Amino acid sequence: MPETPSPSSVRIDAARLHGMMDAVSRFGGGGDGSMTRLALSAQDGAARDWLGAWFRENGFTPQVDRIGNQFGRVDLAGGNAPTIMVGSHFDSQPNGGRFDGALGVVAACEAIRAVRASLAERGLRSACNFVVANWTNEEGARFQPSLLGSSVFAGQAELAWALERRDGAGIAVDEALAAIGYAGIDTVPVPDAFIELHIEGGPVLEREGKRFGAFTRYWGATKYRLAFLGRQAHTGPTPMAERRDALLAAAYLIADLKDMVADYGLDLHTSVGRLEVFPNSPNTVPSEAVLFIELRSGAPAILEEAEARLRTFIAAAAARAGVESEVRAIDLRPAGAMHPGLVRLAERAGARNDAPPRPLDTIGGHDAISLAAVCPAIVLAVPCRDGVMHHPTEFAAPEDQAFGTQVLADMLMLLATEGLAALGTGGEVR
Repeated sequence: MPETPSPSSVRIDAARLHGMMDAVSRFGGGGDGSMTRLALSAQDGAARDWLGAWFRENGFTPQVDRIGNQFGRVDLAGGNAPTIMVGSHFDSQPNGGRFDGALGVVAACEAIRAVRASLAERGLRSACNFVVANWTNEEGARFQPSLLGSSVFAGQAELAWALERRDGAGIAVDEALAAIGYAGIDTVPVPDAFIELHIEGGPVLEREGKRFGAFTRYWGATKYRLAFLGRQAHTGPTPMAERRDALLAAAYLIADLKDMVADYGLDLHTSVGRLEVFPNSPNTVPSEAVLFIELRSGAPAILEEAEARLRTFIAAAAARAGVESEVRAIDLRPAGAMHPGLVRLAERAGARNDAPPRPLDTIGGHDAISLAAVCPAIVLAVPCRDGVMHHPTEFAAPEDQAFGTQVLADMLMLLATEGLAALGTGGEVR
């Protein structure tokens, strides 16, 4: 006789999942596999419209808060029951990939739909309600800082301040929200737990032949927006000794930051991923160079020391080039750990699928890091080809997408049948 399914059994529909991924990839997708869907752009607005329509067609209640975070709620357990939020983000990097963020939103939709159907088939009532989340401006490509929508939601950034952030063209967040129709008014409460499925963005799972990972620790980040201020001049007749070249100072600093990592082994990452030069003419000595600097480490002491050294490097580079410097913004994100109860839940769900999760560190930022300040949170990972992310060749195999979504659904089903006790905390999760 076939085995009778247990109350926690659930099965996703892989074809349905892939159809949704194909559909959302049309909004901002290029023929080479690239994705340019900047936060609150027309392409982002179209993807949001598609998701909102999917919510309505599938019995999810759409909501949008004042920073534009988009939600779809399914009440399966009543108003006083715990709420589990699942999701990620639709915005991308310029010329980025199609799976970063989008997979997490689509997988959330499919996993919750599958759990609801399985409960209904067995005549079971859920112990939890579920919400899909699509966070605003996770990437920080158009508006800085990154994780903007989830930071406001978690109370780590003020709404008024966030709405005033401007992109390179001077357009503010509140203006961009209004332009695409997502200046919401809904108040969405903090959930009792948040789960985010993501591609790894690194090579570990693929190299080790693992199908599934759980980020158990997240690195901290210190981000500076720094300007070197020199003097505009003609690159022809101006003597070399009299030039005050802001871009030259930037070059000195970039090299110093790269050299610094050798002192910390694998425990420090540095980058300057964006450089704005004025007036940006081949025949003019640059008078201004703005650097977007990142320091990342899992060790708070290393991050603190690296920041002190950064300040020393800034002064030295400015003096060497004969220019001034100005720190225009500093964003700090502390290192921390994902919720151990959710890690254990991922282990249970992974075991059901013969794939215990590989423990990982997340060096990049995720919305779950913002949520971790106010509720249990975790990021799950599936392999991506060659560990590539933020590039048109970013790719997660269909079978890996489906496998990660299946593990996610199993986690949600355990929560639906056991409630917050599934976290092994006796229901006390805050």
